[in-house]
Amino acid sequence: MPGAVVITRPLAQALPLAAQVRALGRDVEVLPLLEIAPLPDPSALAATLASLRDYALVAFVSPNAIDAAFAHIERWPASVTLAVLGEGSRAALAAHGITSADVDIVSPADAERSDSEHLLQTLDLAALRGRRVLIVRGESGRELMADGLRAAGADVTTIAAYRRSIPALTPALRERLAALLQTENDWIVTSSEALRGLLQLLAAMESDDIVAKMQQQQLIVPHARIAATAHELGLRRVTLTGSGDERLLAALQSRP
Repeated sequence: MPGAVVITRPLAQALPLAAQVRALGRDVEVLPLLEIAPLPDPSALAATLASLRDYALVAFVSPNAIDAAFAHIERWPASVTLAVLGEGSRAALAAHGITSADVDIVSPADAERSDSEHLLQTLDLAALRGRRVLIVRGESGRELMADGLRAAGADVTTIAAYRRSIPALTPALRERLAALLQTENDWIVTSSEALRGLLQLLAAMESDDIVAKMQQQQLIVPHARIAATAHELGLRRVTLTGSGDERLLAALQSRP
């Protein structure tokens, strides 16, 4: 009998997926490995978003960036192109009433390569030379997208929309991690940062066999970059699905 499905997304994105997994008849454990919090002072974010019409392109790095930004956006200017990394972000836009029927939305063509590198390959970089581009992200993040756009001649602004952090290793979290690693489960991991955070938490538990137990777990990941991170961390049981919850669910259904 299969073990539980451990969903490690931030809570807001974990709960809808958890409901779909339960509908498949699987037990679910929601274990957010990244905590998402609003900025203490969102004034800079609000001021930047008030000038959306000044940009040729606005890129959102995650569904969390979209949700945080749209708390300050009344209406999206139809003339401004959107760029996102995957199907989760398209779904987040749709939840705010933004679809490709209304606005030009660009994302990587390859669902298994939903990352900054492949978004840059998809964008018409020549058309962005000399034009203003806004990247909406967390307080920290990769600079690859911004650097690539600047190299192409775009005038790039980055703005933080939220902050994220790894949860503290409380006694309750320590106990829960230890219990989950007693049996083989399917772990849905949708962030390299979350995966690194998980290994940091396990290392802090100072148990001789805890990492070995994690290596026996099955990881289900939507992006090739997360799969590469898993291999770098010594985790070999990895299923790469491609972007979108429907692909994650299909991978679970195909598990014996």
